[in-house]
Amino acid sequence: MSEEINTNVAHPARVYDYWLGGKDNFPADRALAELMIQAIPNMRAMAAANRAFLSRAVRYLAADAGVRQFLDVGTGIPTSPNVHEVAQAVAPGARVVYVDNDPIVLAHARALLTSQDAGETAFIMADLRQPKSILDHPALTQTLDLRQPVGLLLVAVLMYFRDGDTPNPFEMVATLLEPLAPGSYLAITHPTPDFNAEETARAVAAAEQAGVTLVPRPRAEVERFFSGLDLVEPGVTPVLSWRPDEPPADPSVAYYWAGVARKP
Repeated sequence: MSEEINTNVAHPARVYDYWLGGKDNFPADRALAELMIQAIPNMRAMAAANRAFLSRAVRYLAADAGVRQFLDVGTGIPTSPNVHEVAQAVAPGARVVYVDNDPIVLAHARALLTSQDAGETAFIMADLRQPKSILDHPALTQTLDLRQPVGLLLVAVLMYFRDGDTPNPFEMVATLLEPLAPGSYLAITHPTPDFNAEETARAVAAAEQAGVTLVPRPRAEVERFFSGLDLVEPGVTPVLSWRPDEPPADPSVAYYWAGVARKP
């Protein structure tokens, strides 16, 4: 896969970096990010809410579910605390494989994703559109033991794929889950029109104008990603309401569903 960086086209990882206050973005990324903020003024807070969910979910999986391996697909530009930092704070020997298709993410991952001595991290330059290329990658097979439970993390990434894609996003998730051991977990966040259809539609239009696919999905469609799995309480819930450190004043201000489920 080519590692050439095209700074003239907005990339979701760099747009997300801008929302989180990062500096690893370019004019095309910032232009789309600002258009999205015009559409949804709370967009920066939503990005932060997704990041906070990621930390809570990983902490739950490591501390309560005993998971010691993680596969983070669509990881984005490293932003502390990263998955391995959260997991290894609970279990120093935890192992994490990060996956993204942005060469800038690759460059930063190589420099920043240093693991504790007892644990291990690896980065795969790959695309969720080719899930088998992720599973077959030597870095994954060398880092994770798929005979043991894995926490599969798909946070704010499945919205970039349409139902008509081949494979479609539901098939992508199923392909990644299929070889994982029983007792593995799936964690997802996904934007939705359910909380504010008008603002969400404006965000979709802004993304499409910049050549970025954005597919918000209603709750029933997000729940479909967890078919055949056992949902962890509180089920598919607003991202701010999934096991929060403090109850949110209004969980509907972040237009995302979130959930974690166990593979039986």
